[in-house]
Amino acid sequence: MRLHGLLSFPLTPFTTDDKVDLAVYADHLERQLAAGPAALFVACGTGEFTALGPDEYRDVVATAVRVADGRVPVVAGCGGGPRLAREFALAAAGCGADGLLLLPPYLVTGTPAGLVRHIRYVAEATELPLIVYQRANAVLDPAAAVALLDVPTVTGLKDGLGDVDAMLRLVTAVRTSGHPRAADFGFLNGLPTAELSVQAYRAIGVDCYSSAVLCFAPDLATAFHRAVESGDDHVVHALLAAFYLPFVALRDRVPGYAVALVKAGARLSGLELGPVRPPLVDATPEHVEQLAAILARGRAALAALNEAPPNATSPNAASENAASPNGEA
Repeated sequence: MRLHGLLSFPLTPFTTDDKVDLAVYADHLERQLAAGPAALFVACGTGEFTALGPDEYRDVVATAVRVADGRVPVVAGCGGGPRLAREFALAAAGCGADGLLLLPPYLVTGTPAGLVRHIRYVAEATELPLIVYQRANAVLDPAAAVALLDVPTVTGLKDGLGDVDAMLRLVTAVRTSGHPRAADFGFLNGLPTAELSVQAYRAIGVDCYSSAVLCFAPDLATAFHRAVESGDDHVVHALLAAFYLPFVALRDRVPGYAVALVKAGARLSGLELGPVRPPLVDATPEHVEQLAAILARGRAALAALNEAPPNATSPNAASENAASPNGEA
């Protein structure tokens, strides 16, 4: 399963009496699908995988499979200790998921070789394609990354560490390994608000990324992605300055806001997604107000870009105008 494009990581809505709201969830999924993502990654980090019970997990995955209806792959999160991760993987397969995202193992830290054993142990539970999430205590070295090529169902690596130098070493090791699967192995940028690092990751051959912003501002997320794909640096920098950098500054003020602030943004869009579950804390009213202002500034910048003359957003607009017979210095 080699993915190309923007990846959606839907939120999981909860009711005021602490149940999963599957009706709101289905609406949220439809809105995500309307934005044209390459895949839905459900019950993962943004979807509060660690807060879900086994029955809730099945409901979330099964609902996503039903709503997607084959339009895009549905990739389900799995994780915890090795036995528990296998059980989640089997549950996802039983619900019809198209793939798995293996989150870091619970609590313990091992060697890269030990991590490969853990990945193999979970991967062998099903025939589903599996993407490894490198983050926290799940850190590979080049030898371990190459060893993953010998696990037939492991199809990619999603990076949440943000060490571009280390990631370059993994990409290079895999691509130059001579392994029959080396060229098709996928690398994904999975950093929180990956838009800030997308250009650095594209430079080392990682052009697919996840977008939490897609959950609450699909207009901004898709416009930014189009600009990245077309090489329109003017639009990229304008949206970074007006929206993404202020959003990340606010997100970084409170641990857990990578989920809670995204959920607050989705509520601002009219979706009653409810609160986050502990140990996360909901965004404060003051921070929600600031988020609304940041969204307004981002959309104002996008509107101005859309209203600009065709050549005004081109990186070469100035030189093109100067070269025009009617151009003025």
